[in-house]
Amino acid sequence: MSRTKTTFFCTQCGNEAARWQGQCPACGEWNSLSEELRPRRARAGGASPRTGLPASVPAEPTRLVDVLPGAAERWSTGIRELDFVLGGGVVPGSLILLGGEPGIGKSTLLLQVAARLEEGDHTTLYASGEESAAQVRLRADRLGRGAEHVLFLGETELGSILARSAVLSPQALVVDSIQTAYTDAVEGAPGSVTQVRECAARLQRFAKETGTAVFLVGHVTKGGTVAGPRTLEHIVDTVLYFEGSRSLDHRVLRATKNRFGGVDEIGVFRMSATGLEVVDSPSELFLGERATGVSGAAVVSILEGTRPLLVEVQALCAQTAYGAPQRVTTGFDRQRLALLLAVLEKRAGLPFGNHDVFLNAVGGVRLTEPASDAGVVASLASSLLDRPVPPDALFVGEVGLGGELRAASQLERRLGEAERLGFRTAYVPASARAAVDLELIRVPSVVELVEAL
Repeated sequence: MSRTKTTFFCTQCGNEAARWQGQCPACGEWNSLSEELRPRRARAGGASPRTGLPASVPAEPTRLVDVLPGAAERWSTGIRELDFVLGGGVVPGSLILLGGEPGIGKSTLLLQVAARLEEGDHTTLYASGEESAAQVRLRADRLGRGAEHVLFLGETELGSILARSAVLSPQALVVDSIQTAYTDAVEGAPGSVTQVRECAARLQRFAKETGTAVFLVGHVTKGGTVAGPRTLEHIVDTVLYFEGSRSLDHRVLRATKNRFGGVDEIGVFRMSATGLEVVDSPSELFLGERATGVSGAAVVSILEGTRPLLVEVQALCAQTAYGAPQRVTTGFDRQRLALLLAVLEKRAGLPFGNHDVFLNAVGGVRLTEPASDAGVVASLASSLLDRPVPPDALFVGEVGLGGELRAASQLERRLGEAERLGFRTAYVPASARAAVDLELIRVPSVVELVEAL
């Protein structure tokens, strides 16, 4: 009796190993090797083993100077925030991966995109292996605006999806999701490393050969990364992550990779009964329910790509009831908080050693930019001393280990957003220069910042 041979693939880099080992020899990641069936060799013949289409004629090399620049054609999705994140719209022949937690709104967004593209005379095929036609029809009825006219295909076998696409010639193809699609060209269950990698490669070639824009829905792991091999994110042209909490009604769409635009751009949406709606002013959303006259609250300015956002930071310092004080953060790096507390104790003489400290970035926003340090320091000092920060004040600046405040990039853009929302004062580093109507209070260090407040 013949025995099926197996091999081991790294879920992070896709490297193949003959046996299991604790650490991947290629990328060094621990416990990332997954056992899979050994892929069969590709069949030789006239048809392409990846797309099922006739094999392409071998390309001839050419000098780049002889290549005519392609037209900068982009299709508008009809959703302003999505077009902004994509860099101006959908590029024909591109492969776009949309990842996010279950129930965050991935399928809803792509069905809205398909409906808008249909309105713009771009034929779209929506292929789903997770939901039936009746389930998708219920969502289409809820969304309205022509979503019920989108072509739907309930199929998980990739060869059938591509064969139907070859007949219909859609300009956009949605595959929901890449983890449910499979191909007979390789062995393994849907969602395995070999299946995901092979299906993504075939869809990439299909997109480039036919000029069809392909959207892929990707599941995420507990760590927040797209499930499957890491090579999936290298294959696609654009990687979008849908972030947010199901307890909140707003969602953040973030581009972490984009071959046709900038990275780290974000779009903000609000989930409603009729689908995802664009948020015109994200800063107003994050500051919408801000209380005034309360200690421990400060407003910081962060940059997400090219977009400035104003976010409220809340701190709470309370006398500890245990031997070791607690350090709890939401939306802020805990190690960074420990650093800022040490600077405040050493340079400003504020006693945090016997206090529990809780820090929260309001609205589910993650503060990863060092320019938010000044606002965090202000909120911590305000809570410890129980003295409110001026409600119309903004804080911008990075804190160094010596207690000095360092300049932040694109300061005028940050302050311009604050000026638009009615802020009057900005606490900035001493070297900061900006042509704005705000009153700039320049403070060289955290000591002067605490004294000024």
